[in-house]
Amino acid sequence: MVDILPSTPDADPDPDPRVLGVDSDEAGETLAALSSDTARGMLREFHDEPATPSGIADRLDLSLQNAQYHIGNLEEAGLIEPVDTVYSEKGREMTVYGPADAPLIVYAGTEDDTTGLKAALSRLIGAVAALGMMSILVQAYLGELSLPFAGTGGADDYDTGANQAATQTPTETEGGIGIAQTTSTPEPTATAMADTVRTAEDALALPPGVLFFLGGLAMLLGIGAVWWLRNR
Repeated sequence: MVDILPSTPDADPDPDPRVLGVDSDEAGETLAALSSDTARGMLREFHDEPATPSGIADRLDLSLQNAQYHIGNLEEAGLIEPVDTVYSEKGREMTVYGPADAPLIVYAGTEDDTTGLKAALSRLIGAVAALGMMSILVQAYLGELSLPFAGTGGADDYDTGANQAATQTPTETEGGIGIAQTTSTPEPTATAMADTVRTAEDALALPPGVLFFLGGLAMLLGIGAVWWLRNR
């Protein structure tokens, strides 16, 4: 059992993504570190919950030596990093490892392309974060206001005529006596129309914050696509 007593601060988050050229030495170290199933499984476990080498070894049923070997490779590749220090009951210091905060992208291109892509991704991440904050403010301000065109119930109240009763059409016999003959009126199928109206109402009933975020995200994706086409 480990008595958690931190002696070092947690690692500061790095919002900028790491963009590695596929021919770079760093990319080679990263791909080599993830070449085994054990290393990939260990990285998933660290993303689920940071752990000490002995803790991750117990969770994956590995020997401590094997766990330390893969931890060293993952740390050298920049995929994990020390996030805390704890002490065991015997007073032995142990390092807690967790996933690196910076997103990692392996990119096939020249060094100039890699630099431009990193800058573009940094701006995109910042723009999406700002858009999310603005969406929260829009939802907080307009969340209690109902849209005037939502929830009209038009699909339910729409009279399609599907329940019209059969009509009687008088027919003339040879003797001149009119006999009422029952003629059934074809029932129109209005299922598709009703479903279309309901779908439109459901779309219009989305919260204003969600609508703002989706609209802004579509604009950002459009701008990013134009930038990528111009710089190909």
